[in-house]
Amino acid sequence: MTKPAVLVVGELPPKIMQALDDAYILHRYWTFEDKKKGLAAVADSVRGIATTGHYGASREMIFALPNLEIISSFGVGTDAIDIPAASERGVPVTNTPDVLTDDVANTAVMMLLAVSRDLVQADRYVRAGKWVSDGNMPLTRAIRGKTVGIIGLGRIGADIARKLDVFGVTVVWHGPRPKPDVTYKYYASVVRMAADADYLVVACPGGASTHHVVNADVLKALGPAGSLINISRGSCVDEDALVAAVKDGVIGWAGLDVFAKEPHVPADLVASDRTLLLPHVGSATEETRAAMGNLVIENLALHFAGKPLATQVPPQ
Repeated sequence: MTKPAVLVVGELPPKIMQALDDAYILHRYWTFEDKKKGLAAVADSVRGIATTGHYGASREMIFALPNLEIISSFGVGTDAIDIPAASERGVPVTNTPDVLTDDVANTAVMMLLAVSRDLVQADRYVRAGKWVSDGNMPLTRAIRGKTVGIIGLGRIGADIARKLDVFGVTVVWHGPRPKPDVTYKYYASVVRMAADADYLVVACPGGASTHHVVNADVLKALGPAGSLINISRGSCVDEDALVAAVKDGVIGWAGLDVFAKEPHVPADLVASDRTLLLPHVGSATEETRAAMGNLVIENLALHFAGKPLATQVPPQ
C-alpha cells in the first residue's frame, strides 16, 4: 500500500520528523524555493498537513490541496491555522492540548517569581562583582498577599491559578464569560482587573478575539508597581504600548515568553533592566515536546486508520 503524502509546513523536532518520514511520503514545504509552484507540484497527492501553532496553515494553502483530509498541529494554539477554511473544506484540525499545560503553567509561575525577586538582575549583580564593590543589592518584592489577575482561565490559566494558590496570593481572572464552577473573582473588564492587580498574567488563546487584549489602557491601570507576565501569544499584547510603558515607567516590570514578531524583540525591551525575556520556551522541555510530537503522530495515524481523533479542534 502506498504511504499517504503529508505536507510538513515547517521543520519539526528531529525525532518527530523521523517518525513522520517512516510512516508517510513527506513534502517539506519550508524547503520549496518557490512556495506557490512547489505546493502546486505536490497538491494532488497531499492528504495531510503537519504544522505548528507558529507556522499554521493559511486559507490559500488549505484550498490549494484538493485531497486534503487532516491538519495535525504541534502546539495548543491554532490562531495561525485558518479554522474556518478547514471547516468549509470539512477538514478536521487537531492540536496538542493538555500535554503542555504543566510546563507552560510552570513557566508562568517561574517568570512571576523571577520578576518579583529580580532574579536575573541579582545573577548579573554577582557576576559583575557588585556584591563586593557595592554591597547588598536593593530589596525586591514578595508575592504573598498580592493579587494576580489571569487573563484566560482555560487549561493553562487554571493550572497557573492552582499552582499560585500555595504562595498566598489572591487570584482573580478575566475571560469571555464567567464560569459557574470557578470560585476566583471574575472581572468582565480587563482594565478594572488590572487596576486591582499587582501581577497580570496573560494565558488566553491568540486570535482576533484576544488581539491586543492588553493595551495602553490596561497597562496604565496596572501601574508602576505592577508586573505583566505573558506566556500566551505576542498578539495578545499591544507591543508598541508595552515598549512605551516599560520605557516611561507606566508599569514596573514585564516577563515575556512571546513577542509580536518572533524571534525579533524590540530593542527597548532588551535594553531594560525591568524585563525578563525568554525565547518562547514555555513548553520547551524534552518530556513535553516529545509528548506533543507523539500526539501529532497519533492523530495522523488515527485518521488514516479511520479511527476517532485523539484531540480535535472544534470546527468554526
